[in-house]
Amino acid sequence: MPSPASRERRCELLAAAGHDDIVPLAERLIAASDDPEPTVFKGPETGMVVLQVREPVEETRFYLGEVLVTECSVEVAGVPGWCMRPGDDRVAALAGALLDALAETGGPAAAEIDAVCAEVAARLAAEEAAEWADVTATTVTFDELV
Repeated sequence: MPSPASRERRCELLAAAGHDDIVPLAERLIAASDDPEPTVFKGPETGMVVLQVREPVEETRFYLGEVLVTECSVEVAGVPGWCMRPGDDRVAALAGALLDALAETGGPAAAEIDAVCAEVAARLAAEEAAEWADVTATTVTFDELV
């Protein structure tokens, strides 16, 4: 049974997770798994992708620049896994891809992966709330003219 979180959201959260959050977990889950050895289809490769953003007022898209990323594709028990992380941490990209595949296979591993993803989501939400708190402190309010 697949994980309750959408695959897109899980991949997003695994990409944002810290190295120490996902690498030991992936090592432990793979070691404890009864499945055959994972197959690495595309080993961790570091490269550049173009970052496209949308201007919020006119909603026009433009290229902001290039971003360094590391991508990896694996298969665990016939289930594909994928991860693309910012930066050049190849080990964490491999761990993210393994965790994605393990989460899709279901079972007890999926619950642990979902728990890590929930922790990352809570951390990201707290960081965003803190950033908005800093921004709202600079809000300018105008008196109405009568």
